Amino acid sequence: MGIFSRFTDIINSNINNLLDKAEDPKKMVRLIIQEMEDTLVEVRSSSAKTIADKKELARQVTHFEKEATQWQDKAELALSKDREDLARAALMEKKKCSESATALIDELAHVDEHIAKLQNEVVQLQEKLNDAKSRQKAMLIRENTASSRLKVKENIHSTRVNDALNRFDHYERKIDGIEAQVDSYDVGSKSLASEIAELETDAKVDDELAQLKEKMKKSK
Repeated sequence: MGIFSRFTDIINSNINNLLDKAEDPKKMVRLIIQEMEDTLVEVRSSSAKTIADKKELARQVTHFEKEATQWQDKAELALSKDREDLARAALMEKKKCSESATALIDELAHVDEHIAKLQNEVVQLQEKLNDAKSRQKAMLIRENTASSRLKVKENIHSTRVNDALNRFDHYERKIDGIEAQVDSYDVGSKSLASEIAELETDAKVDDELAQLKEKMKKSK
């Protein structure tokens, strides 16, 4: 079972229950993200070690293949000198080296498969981590927006606000009453300017009336 699979099992078995019981969901989300980041570090560290092991295996394969070639040359040399016994022994050593190289090549194939799975798990976990961080950011934005709206709603429906508005109404009515009292002093009294304006209006009317009388006399 891969590291990512084990981590997924932990998430499915534990984290959901913790979230349901958590007093602070934001804190639990942070813990989940931290766990995913720690797992990524572990996976990458394991991947680096496996790649290093692969290089060491490859070096060993090269070493045994080179030795097998050398034993082949030695067997040919011994046979050319009519030393069949030495040639046989050299071929036996060559066989051992070839078998060791073959076994390491098989092991390398398993290592390559493991590395491929590990890299795939890293990609999956990174995608899930990115998704978790995006959802965390969206959740915080939604929470901040909802909290701001709640404060506005509380202020709108606050009795203090309503009391203050009622006081405004009271003060406005009081000012209306004062203004009405001021206006009442002007009722029935005329200023000098208004009396002169009336005289000017009367003079204009008298002129128009005289002109009308003159016009009617001429028409007769």
